[in-house]
Amino acid sequence: MCGQETEAMINKTLSDLKPGEKGRITKVTGEGAVRRRILDMGVVPGSEIKVERVAPLGDPIEVTIKGYRLSFRKKEAANIYVEVAE
Repeated sequence: MCGQETEAMINKTLSDLKPGEKGRITKVTGEGAVRRRILDMGVVPGSEIKVERVAPLGDPIEVTIKGYRLSFRKKEAANIYVEVAE
């Protein structure tokens, strides 16, 4: 039981992270062109990602990945699963 709670806390979507949190991408989901566009931008499993800023209403989310900054809509960020770095 304790292991399941810990795992639920560690694995989140990018849209769940707060500014300053870091993690490693574990999975990118989504349909067709949206998923392809995210992968083409370098957001691939195994990459480290850091949330820089989140707009007041939560949309967009600005992140740093592979030395450059990207902004995602909250709906797009919900397709990116991250293992939170502790």
